[in-house]
Amino acid sequence: MTLSVLRRGPVPRTPAAAGSKLLAWPLLGTLALLLAATLLAAQFGPVAISMADWLAPWRAAHDDGSAAFSGAAHVLWQIRLPRVIFALLVGAALALAGSLTQALFRNPLADPGLLGVTTGAACAAALTLVIFASAAAPLPPAWRPWVLPVAAFCGALLVCFSLDRIARWLTPGSIAGLLLTGLAINAVTAAVIGLATYLATDEQLRSLSFWTLGSLAGAGWPLVATMALLLALLVPFACRLARPLNALALGEAAASHVGIAVPRLRGWVVLLVTLSCGAAVAWCGVIGFLGLLAPHLARACVGADLRRQLPFSMLLGGALLLLADTLARTLAAPAEIPVGIFTALIGGPAFLLMLRAAVRQQGGSV
Repeated sequence: MTLSVLRRGPVPRTPAAAGSKLLAWPLLGTLALLLAATLLAAQFGPVAISMADWLAPWRAAHDDGSAAFSGAAHVLWQIRLPRVIFALLVGAALALAGSLTQALFRNPLADPGLLGVTTGAACAAALTLVIFASAAAPLPPAWRPWVLPVAAFCGALLVCFSLDRIARWLTPGSIAGLLLTGLAINAVTAAVIGLATYLATDEQLRSLSFWTLGSLAGAGWPLVATMALLLALLVPFACRLARPLNALALGEAAASHVGIAVPRLRGWVVLLVTLSCGAAVAWCGVIGFLGLLAPHLARACVGADLRRQLPFSMLLGGALLLLADTLARTLAAPAEIPVGIFTALIGGPAFLLMLRAAVRQQGGSV
């Protein structure tokens, strides 16, 4: 048996190879945006950073380290860099929640807040601040800073459990019913937040503004490690749901015909959205529009396939939140503007443009 000889000359380009080449440019552009945003956020702020401050860890490794992290070096390595990395992680978590929400409802204008997770976490934090504030008094001082984030996260989980139970009871198996149930829970939790605002003192009102407008001021290395661990657990599982969610894009009936258990898939997606979005809200308050904007930009770059869209939306979400947080802490320095204001200023007009594009695609008029 003779062996065939390989022909010399150019190899014909396959569709997969062409797609990979087209995918490389958005990836390189996103990574360049992420790197530029990280360097910009780390370098600029009320305290000037020099090259000597960047080299402080290496200096500390060759001496006793007594003055290595003083002054600007301390600001860089203990305050600014943890906040930069934390902004990237929180933005990625919100973008992940947004991508999963839009895939579940098959609507590019859907937002994680539609499920009530965001307002549920803020509602639990508001109740803790106003009504149960004295409950943290007997706790050790080291535990008290964790009371509000843990309460907010538990509020998000409670909303997730209530949403799933009520939706299964009222509209079993219906994703549209899940959306309507989430809107009803949103209204109830928003009313409770309004009641807590009405009962709050002036000091408590200032604390409540954190949960309604969002801030990354509490970032630190322990929070970075916690958020990174959570994302490391959630992202692989979310990627496993990419194929079933791609099938769900054809409709619930079509997904069921190819063997997708739609009610079970719906439950897992709601749980992942709750964990990722609830953790972000628990530590940073309500940051609007990011879960809506980042997946839409990723879809425009790499298409609707969630196997590509999920990582791209997480990268874009981290970059967008980092840019917004850099503006929030530098424009009015030494004061700080809530980061939710900037995400709303960016996301509101972007949402209107997305709505206009969606109406035009359906053949309507704006």
